[in-house]
Amino acid sequence: MAGARHSPPASRPRGNTMIRLQARLAGFARPASGFVSQPEPRSIGSYARGRQLCAGNFLFEGALVEAPDTPIWDLDPPGPAFAAALHGFTWLDDLAAAGDGAARRCAQDWTLGWIARYGRGRGPGWTPDLTGRRLIRWVHHALLLLNGLDGEGARALYGSLARQTRFLSRTWRRAQPGLPRFEALTGLLYAGLSLTGLDRYTAPALRALERECAGQIDADGGIPSRTPEELLDIFTLLTWAEATLREVGREPGPAHRAAIERIAPVLRALRHADGGLARFHGGGRGLPGRLDQALAEAGVRPRGIKGLAMGYARLSAGRSTVIVDAAPPPVRAAARQAHASTLAFELTSGRRPVIVNCGAGGSFGPDWRKAGRATQSHSALGLDGLSSSRLGALHGRGQGLWLVDTPATVEARQESGLGGHGLTAWHDGYGPTHGLTHVRQLRLAYDGRALSGEDTLAAFDEDERARFDRAMDGVSLQGIGFSIRFHLHPDVDAAIDMGGAAVSLALKSGEIWVLRHDGAAELRLAPSVYLEKGRLKPRATKQIVLSARVMDYASLITWTLAKAQDTPRALRDLEPAATDEALVLSQTP
Repeated sequence: MAGARHSPPASRPRGNTMIRLQARLAGFARPASGFVSQPEPRSIGSYARGRQLCAGNFLFEGALVEAPDTPIWDLDPPGPAFAAALHGFTWLDDLAAAGDGAARRCAQDWTLGWIARYGRGRGPGWTPDLTGRRLIRWVHHALLLLNGLDGEGARALYGSLARQTRFLSRTWRRAQPGLPRFEALTGLLYAGLSLTGLDRYTAPALRALERECAGQIDADGGIPSRTPEELLDIFTLLTWAEATLREVGREPGPAHRAAIERIAPVLRALRHADGGLARFHGGGRGLPGRLDQALAEAGVRPRGIKGLAMGYARLSAGRSTVIVDAAPPPVRAAARQAHASTLAFELTSGRRPVIVNCGAGGSFGPDWRKAGRATQSHSALGLDGLSSSRLGALHGRGQGLWLVDTPATVEARQESGLGGHGLTAWHDGYGPTHGLTHVRQLRLAYDGRALSGEDTLAAFDEDERARFDRAMDGVSLQGIGFSIRFHLHPDVDAAIDMGGAAVSLALKSGEIWVLRHDGAAELRLAPSVYLEKGRLKPRATKQIVLSARVMDYASLITWTLAKAQDTPRALRDLEPAATDEALVLSQTP
């Protein structure tokens, strides 16, 4: 950031050096001699992506490299995220899903190629989180890797497994808290439980995993980043670890099991009617099928949550779900990926997302990533040119943009009655600059066919009014401009209706929704983007924008989003949604 002073922590270079040294020293590990039991592959892959990999089409982190008949390690990665995806070996899931001879040869050749080129501790793949991710896949797909492999290849594989396990045992503490550390510890536990001669690593891994479950999963089942997809990834790792423990006749520790039981209802509350997760704070919808699989393996009975789930309010009725970011944004270390999304919401009707947030744009480059974090990229109210939280440097956290200047107060109140399910929430993110508090009231009708909203900007006390007066002086009393944005999913067709007083939204299911407002704002349709993981570029879409100016100490805009009267109460939405398989096939020759 121009003009910012950065003082990288002195321990960082030493930390990298120590990790490299441990990667080299891990070569003294005694090789494993086999598997204790037949591993069970639990990670979900895509048949279509597996076939595309065999054909030489490598699509990782939004970048496509077409290189037929080229070993994967001869590719020139277009960026660090692409390289990390290669070294994490999650693509083994896709090759295993393809499952034919060509896929098995690619899996074996590329794995042995990694061992030959990077297995001595060199290269970008030697970080605790990537090593843990890689070990999990090697154990999951051991049968695929060992089937038909000669003795020399098998010895190389077992030797590398032992070396990576020893490396993890000495470096897992250097992984960042949260998902990276859970990946490192799960990989270490997998190896200790699954491989002969490595059981000495099991007990330390179990103790460390217990501490992380107790320290990183709060009493309500949430995590500091408040990212739903990250919570799902951690939950998945914990269920995999629990299943592996039970396969060898052991039970998970009490903190491990308690974390699973706390997380499960939170994830259920953060799931839309279409099965996808709410997309907040840098997370996506989650891999298709992963949430259902993880919940099924966890064996936690469904139960309701009173109040917020990890800071999100859920309104659900009929075929509709509304999920609202109704808590303070992440802070400190967790703010590295956080978005200025306070009081933003998403609406899904049946299997069709309607109102969305633009999403995380990291795979499309730093500019898209920065844009995706702004309030204007969310279905929320934002002052013109100002987000409810601002991005900036964070002292002592090294380079990069963090979420700073966040609202001091975010509060929410939920209620249900004969008229439906309601939420009243407010934040003071615009208080320091303009003296304004944003209050959002939402009510979802009992049958799910209408969502009504009120958005208020107000200066309530004398101090706030004084700040508002100063802000008005700064714009020559022309008013404080603001906009309420409703970003639409790309599959929604939108058109201005009723002479400019409304917008009609047509869903692929046949439903028609209509947005109306009270006339106190200017309504328009504007371009928008949908930043979807796995795509080569952002998807074009539209947004509904209600624009107005605050001229006094309070300004109120009311709006409704309701199904058209002739929309049936029950629809058979049989058209399949776009899948990752279709996505890959449509984007590669």
